[in-house]
Amino acid sequence: MKPWALVTGGSRGIGAAIARALARAGHPVYLNFRSNAAAADEVLRAIREAGGTAEPCPFDVADAAAAGEAVDRLLADESRPIGVVVNNAGVAADAAFPALERDAWERVTRTTLDGFYNVTRPLVMPMVRRRWGRIINISSVSGVTGNRGQVNYSAAKAGLIGATRALAQELAHRGVTVNAIAPGLIETDMISEAPIETILKLIPMRRLGRPDEVAALAAYLASEDSAYVTGQVIGINGGLA
Repeated sequence: MKPWALVTGGSRGIGAAIARALARAGHPVYLNFRSNAAAADEVLRAIREAGGTAEPCPFDVADAAAAGEAVDRLLADESRPIGVVVNNAGVAADAAFPALERDAWERVTRTTLDGFYNVTRPLVMPMVRRRWGRIINISSVSGVTGNRGQVNYSAAKAGLIGATRALAQELAHRGVTVNAIAPGLIETDMISEAPIETILKLIPMRRLGRPDEVAALAAYLASEDSAYVTGQVIGINGGLA
């Protein structure tokens, strides 16, 4: 059996698509979510009906104590080694910088950056001891190019890119790869209120991306085929950047 995969923010959108793709590739999946249990149940049901294995793992990645307790519980079962972690959980709270309140800054940066730390750090040494692991961080085109009205989001996603590159250097000789995916505009709830027609004019491919397209890339980065790929930030954005 392939190692277990932990997907954070897996109840909808890109996270849900990645969880399904990893399950199709043969990984049992721990599906993390913060509060949307109904949506998580739908993803779990879809994976199981397709013949995969998946279990719910509810906790807030930004809560250090809750995340630590949850990950420790998963690690306590040595018959279920976690070999893949996908740090997908994230939130947006857009505003022009002069109007950006501290709560919005901290909510976004804590979910993305603290969440990465809280979830990934306890998983690293077990991967090192097994000399195999795949750490996949979901960044954003906003973290590569910046975006008006998203100073907090762009800063958090850019920070995740820096963490990816640094950790990749630490772990490469141990058989653990660390990569980031930087999606552009993907057809999810996060952009449901965006001016789509205006946005499409900025995208050379003239369409939004699909969650399953991001998921296919994540499944590749989790596979044996990607063993020599590490420290990379791979854009999937229709030519936007």
